[in-house]
Amino acid sequence: MSCPHCKGAEKVFDASTARGDLEDYRRNGPAKTTRLLLDAIRSAAKSGLTLIDIGGGVGAIQHELFKDRVQSAVHVDASTAYLGASQEEASTRGHRDRVRYVHGNFVELAPEIAEADIVTLDRVLCCYPDMPALVKASASHARQVYGVVYPRDTWWMRLAGRMLNGWFWIRRNPFRFFVHPAASVDNAIRANGFTPRFHRNSGMWQIVVYGR
Repeated sequence: MSCPHCKGAEKVFDASTARGDLEDYRRNGPAKTTRLLLDAIRSAAKSGLTLIDIGGGVGAIQHELFKDRVQSAVHVDASTAYLGASQEEASTRGHRDRVRYVHGNFVELAPEIAEADIVTLDRVLCCYPDMPALVKASASHARQVYGVVYPRDTWWMRLAGRMLNGWFWIRRNPFRFFVHPAASVDNAIRANGFTPRFHRNSGMWQIVVYGR
């Protein structure tokens, strides 16, 4: 990966974090915001579809949608630890051969990845400095449904982001947390031919699903 920020993500989302998230998923299922995203996708999409899960972590979205909506998936992630955890769980569930795992920065990799019916970015926009580039690259790959979970655009989230980034600076990690303006995110997604179908706030996050 040529992106220093993406390389920093390897340090943040390391083997210990991935193992903890996988164990939590196995005990409790998807996080609340992920469940809301999944429910909205199920309402907007039919069955037998394809998925691109960008920054998919331990693969919760893939594992859940394989039950009733998705036949094959591509998981793109900047964290090798998360890709490993996702593959481990996919093997346990018996659908490892239906997922293609790609390590790296999706904006750079986009030309090598085919379009899919559904594209998801669950808590990913907050981890990328160039939001317009990521939205353009990812939304252009979605044929039907585009789902995102990203921080609410509030003063207290911006303050929390500054404090968190101060900690990354002290640790000399180039990774940063971003609270992108909600209007800018929405405009960037709509510019790619989508209209919102679902929106919900949950704590510090907002869950939005768009359809063509």
